[in-house]
Amino acid sequence: MKYGKYEIENDGQATWKILQRDNMRVPARFFALESMLSQIYRDNAIKQIINVATLPGIKKYALAMPDIHYGYGFPIGGVAAFDLDEGVISPGGVGYDINCGVRFCRTNLKYAEIKSKIKNIITRFYQSVPSGVGSHNAIRKLNMKELNKVLSEGSEWAVNNGFGDAADIQSTENYGKMDKADPAKLSNRAKERGLNQLGTLGSGNHFLEIGVIDKILNKKVANEFGLEEEQVIVMVHTGSRGLGYQVCDDYLHRMVKEQKNYDFEVVDKQLACAPFKSNIGSDYYQAMSAAANYAWANRQVIMSLACRSLEKTLSISPKELGFELIYDVCHNIAKVEKHEIDGEETKLCVHRKGATRSFGPQREELPQNYRRTGQPVIIPGDMGTYSYLLLGTKKAMKQSFGSSCHGAGRIMSRRAASRRYNFNEVKNKLQNKGIVTYSAKKKTLVEESPDTYKDVNQVVDAVDKAGLAKKVVRTRPLGVLKG
Repeated sequence: MKYGKYEIENDGQATWKILQRDNMRVPARFFALESMLSQIYRDNAIKQIINVATLPGIKKYALAMPDIHYGYGFPIGGVAAFDLDEGVISPGGVGYDINCGVRFCRTNLKYAEIKSKIKNIITRFYQSVPSGVGSHNAIRKLNMKELNKVLSEGSEWAVNNGFGDAADIQSTENYGKMDKADPAKLSNRAKERGLNQLGTLGSGNHFLEIGVIDKILNKKVANEFGLEEEQVIVMVHTGSRGLGYQVCDDYLHRMVKEQKNYDFEVVDKQLACAPFKSNIGSDYYQAMSAAANYAWANRQVIMSLACRSLEKTLSISPKELGFELIYDVCHNIAKVEKHEIDGEETKLCVHRKGATRSFGPQREELPQNYRRTGQPVIIPGDMGTYSYLLLGTKKAMKQSFGSSCHGAGRIMSRRAASRRYNFNEVKNKLQNKGIVTYSAKKKTLVEESPDTYKDVNQVVDAVDKAGLAKKVVRTRPLGVLKG
């Protein structure tokens, strides 16, 4: 099979390998069902994986998950791991929305108990959690001293300020904090953008969703997680807002200017990068880590606001609600992790852009309650279809540096969606499915129409067949707040 001049061969179940040639330093690999290939080939994202394979210090493979689509420099759904001494770090390999991520929360509620109250719940969500472009002041405007604490402490800051409790931190990837964060590495402009956006949802594909578990796919694991059919769940999807965007933008401009100082060239200026151990590489990693901490604090605050909203709307106690964070997984991040290369454990800088961690059992990064089973992996669909909770695997550690996909993946741009669909059409289609939606702007609902995304069932099947994560439960949306 060929993609232009590049040879592609089957490399296992739902696994494809692009053979190394020209200036590729390693082969490329992507995960997809065969039925998904024609759509993937229409998107230049395949070329972007090949481009990533040319970067210095890259190890084993340039990778892409089944939700792959075209992005800035790296494809969305892209994963790449770089040697710390010879490799690079790239803002385009992390993305503009640093540490965008998803939280999956259980409750004691059953669907029948809230069936008639979904509209009230979504209305209260909208009143409690500001959403949309430029949304601000969910809690209070921070001063610079407090913001620096958020940037240093992440989820811990939110818990210490009354949003959730310590158990939430145990169920958050990285325990909600990157230790290398340094607020001093952020520009004043980045910090200014973060002063009044903590606890806000933002726009685009970000959401606050109430849903129900409609299918158990692994009864044993579901029981361990306290999950059962007809149980009501809540998901939060958002990131570091304008602060993270500004960090990415600031460092991209700096790295483009300094690219001429290195002894390597990039095949696409959007791949602008710097040696990991260079001054600018180190500065970016510390700034990115601080933005990641802001995102974790943001999700922690929103989750807490959603919990309080449910208590008020349903007039029930915290004990009756039984709101509990199962896990928080992030995408759009680079982390230093240990992985096996040629039989030796090696420290690498792993970029996951539109891809999430999917660590299997026994990894020291996991809290004790997940070290035996592997970590939960969350793959949300679009607002009109299913979402999935899965479990990381040992096979993923070998196949993809312990990575999985982060969602369904777009097949249509927001601009194209705006031309093809209209607000009433999308709203009515969702209403006919029994899904209540609320968006700060009509255009967001149109741009996020379910028809603009891949079939999440196929995407998750590819993940499962490739062994990157194993299905646990499937959920369907009842009500969705969009930006």
